[in-house]
Amino acid sequence: MVVLVVATTSDAASATPAAAFLAMPGWTPGPTIPDGVESFANGAGVRLLRHARGIVEEDDLDLRWEAATGERVSEVVLLSRHTAVSNRPALTVHPIGVPHLRDGVDVPPQGGRPGWAAPPNPRIGPWLRLLRRIAADRGLVPEFEITLEGTHHGPVTNTPTLFVEIGSTEEYWGRQDAADAVALLLWKGLGLGEEESVGNWHGNGEKVLLGIGGGHYAPRHMDIVTKDGVWVGHLLSGYSLPMEEPKQMNGKNVADVGGMWKHSIKVSYEATKAAFPGGEIIAHIDQKSFKGWQKNAITSYLQELNIRVGKPNDFF
Repeated sequence: MVVLVVATTSDAASATPAAAFLAMPGWTPGPTIPDGVESFANGAGVRLLRHARGIVEEDDLDLRWEAATGERVSEVVLLSRHTAVSNRPALTVHPIGVPHLRDGVDVPPQGGRPGWAAPPNPRIGPWLRLLRRIAADRGLVPEFEITLEGTHHGPVTNTPTLFVEIGSTEEYWGRQDAADAVALLLWKGLGLGEEESVGNWHGNGEKVLLGIGGGHYAPRHMDIVTKDGVWVGHLLSGYSLPMEEPKQMNGKNVADVGGMWKHSIKVSYEATKAAFPGGEIIAHIDQKSFKGWQKNAITSYLQELNIRVGKPNDFF
């Protein structure tokens, strides 16, 4: 089993940390697979893939690597730029998917397949905390915000996946100190040095947070995930839960509330469960981000799916 780290030469926020990672010890050239994807190997378990197209455009790289080399892929880590209206410098980690989009109707603006969510990489929570320590030690904080993002965009993958991004403008995408921090995250996180890798899931009944609601940067969920020992799956921001308010408010039930919100919750829960075998998936709702009728509908649907709803202390 190998881990794929994927970078693109078309994006400084992807190419620069990839180059810093490749400058670390132990790398050897690997095969070039179809469509011009070059590779590098570090030991028996880590492969860096580099291509020249948009990072969200290369679907199924895990399956393509397996078909070309015979090596099974355990997880995927993708490196990319981050953009934000605030333009604030940031280092972010997040799961991927567009579960709220309608198949055959919506066109994903940044890759992926409508209605799909990749299995979230179990390293997301542990790596966020590791990245926060690395950034602090290297003097990137408070200039850079170190944060989660909600589930969004592609490319399509079939194994547990996470993105690590540098933002939020061209001034920061190529920043060498930020790139070095990401490279060190990869080095330490994948256990290429003398220490063990960070974020290995063992499936001993640990609790896993499924984030429901809130803004793109998941502030209520972040309050929990920054604590040691917390595992995190998909994070569904408000825009990933489109809900159509019933015309008749009296006597409404879950069936009355239209929109893709139920599908989004269901596939994200299923993907999280698949990524954390043996874990207990617990929904954490950003209560203040919903109106009463929305919160009631979501809570009822979670009960229908037998998904426990937890408060912050339930995750510790």
